[in-house]
This record gives sequence, C-alpha cells and structure tokens, in this order.
Amino acid sequence: MAHVKPQRGLDGIKPYVPGKPIEEVRREYGLEDVIKLASNENPLGTSPKALVALEKVLPRLNFYPDGQSHYLRHAIAGYLMVELEQVAVGNGADGLIMQTCLAYLDEDSEVIVSRSSFPVYDIYTHVMRATLVKTDLKNHGLDLETMAQAINDRTKLVFVCNPNNPTGTIVTAAEVGDFMEKVPDHVLVVFDEAYYELVASDEYPDTLEYIRAGRDNVMIMRTFSKVYGLAGIRLGYAVADSDVLAPLNRVKEPFAVNRLAQAAGIAALEDEAFLEKSVAANHAGRLFLYGEFDRLGLQYVESHTNFILVEIGPQAATVQQRLLEKGVIVRPCDGYDLPNCLRITVGSQAQNTRLVEALGGVLQALGDPRSV
Repeated sequence: MAHVKPQRGLDGIKPYVPGKPIEEVRREYGLEDVIKLASNENPLGTSPKALVALEKVLPRLNFYPDGQSHYLRHAIAGYLMVELEQVAVGNGADGLIMQTCLAYLDEDSEVIVSRSSFPVYDIYTHVMRATLVKTDLKNHGLDLETMAQAINDRTKLVFVCNPNNPTGTIVTAAEVGDFMEKVPDHVLVVFDEAYYELVASDEYPDTLEYIRAGRDNVMIMRTFSKVYGLAGIRLGYAVADSDVLAPLNRVKEPFAVNRLAQAAGIAALEDEAFLEKSVAANHAGRLFLYGEFDRLGLQYVESHTNFILVEIGPQAATVQQRLLEKGVIVRPCDGYDLPNCLRITVGSQAQNTRLVEALGGVLQALGDPRSV
C-alpha cells in the first residue's frame, strides 16, 4: 500500500488523457479508414429510441433545460425502484465524481482508491488538496481487505470501481459484504458501476440493496455512455440516501445535464431491445477476441466489461503507436500504472477482425515470437 502525498494546486494533477478521437488520427496520419477501440464505446451505435427522442427535442434547444432534471430522475428512480430523492444526475459519471469530491473533501481528508483504477478519482482528490491513498491490485482486481485496513479517522471517501477499469475484473457480493461490515459510518463508499449492465456473473453484488435498506454511507454511480451508446452527450447518475446526495446538489452546476441528454436518457431506459442486443454482441465479441489472443500467445485478463486488458510487454507503447499508424486506436495503460498493457475495446465483428490482423502484423514486424 502506498500513500501519495498531494501537491498544492494544479501541480498535483496528472491530466486525464482520453483515447484519441477518430478525427484526430485521420488528420495526423492522413488516413480515411480509422477504427476506435480505445474508449469502450458501443460499436452498435446509439439506442434507436434515444435517437428519436433527440430529434424531437431539437426545436427546443433555445430553452434552458430543467435544472432539476425531474423527469429524467423520475424515470431512473422508477427503473431502479428507488425514491426520486435518492437519484442525482450529472454530466457523465465524471461530473458526479467531481461533485462528490467537491462536496465531501477538504485538506484534512483522505481518499482510498485502488492502484490501476479510474484516474479521475485521483484528479479530483488532488483538486480538493486531499490525501490520496492507493492500494495495490490483487490478481488484477481490487483488494477490498487492504482497502478496509487503510481506513482511518480522516478517511472520507472510498472509490470501488466495479467492474474495475482498466482490468475488467469484479469484486463479488461476498467480498463487498465483508468489506461493508468493516466500513465505519463516517466513510462514504462510492461504487462506480459504469459497466454494470454488461456483467453476467451471479457473484456480482446488488449494491442497491444497501440503499434500499437505509445505509446512509453508500453511493452508486452508473452511466448511459457505454451500453446505451450515449457517450457523446455525457450523462450519468448516482443513487444514494437523499441526505448523502444533498451536498452534491449544493455544489452542482445549474444546468449540468442538458436538454438533449435528459430526453435521450429517458428514452434509452425504455429501449430493452437495444440493451439486450448490445450485451449479446459484446459477449460474442469478447469470446472471439479471447480465442484470437490465445492464438497469438497473448496474456489477457478475462473481463466482465466491453474491454479486455492485454499484456503486450515492454513493447506496449510501440505496438500501440504502430496500430495507430494503421488506423486502429487502442488504449495505452501507462496512465493506469500498467505500462506493459493495452486496453482494447470489444468492437463489432469487422472491427475485432481488423484489430487482430493489425495486431498480429505489428507483432510479427517487431520480431515478437508470439505472432508466429
């Protein structure tokens, strides 16, 4: 376990670098045919019902959106069978992470996260001049036992990314149950479940049970970006006791969720057919890539998400760059403390096939014996 001492102001922040957009790669390398498998976007596109809703709301873009997002929150609450006051929405899950840190942290606070997890937790901990405490992974997954041991009187937040980004692993219901028994009341546990809909394991925890049971130090965050294909409009939501969410509401932007996002989110929740199609396609694509990585002799972490962490070795940065030059964008993982790995989104069948062909060619050109 390591404590990362915060620096004051912007000096303590390592900026989050997202996956390169397709447009940028086209400009830089003079390519027309580019595929992006770096940001875990839905290869099937966007929920058709959401697209219809977006079209209907376009003539009203001259009006500010509902600052309370009442109808969207009502739809989410009904979908999850919780109370309206137990739902908050934000400009993506990232926006809600920021609000949570603004609301709960100060210079005397500590935040516990796992090494090799979503770096946005780190950024807003530093913004608030709080102390960041990082625990090591255990078998590519979060080590909840060690995270519990790191809690002290100064701990305000614990971020549990489940499934974890970038490893794709989960912590089980049993592990979460043991962990929650050790968490004192003054610590808010934030379960980041951005990939919740893609998990098929019977061992995955139903964290909403804690909130329905009245636990007032649990928050759950989810997003519309992944399985619903709405990454471009930025929409996420949080579920917690109303008293837990009250501080977030005091620090939020007046119109954090725009009119388009509110309309699309409501419609997407009703699109069960698109959800099921996306989950099924992801499962099939993931199995295909497992087989191809096995054929190439590459080690990988079995995933509960729409991405796979692949161990390339010391040449990972070179492989990522060579793929980029071929018009295939994947995610380097040096920013996640995994410099020998690439995180690869599960794409469409055509995209997955192109990735494998390009990856095999790059490895062969670099003299990697695994490509033979």
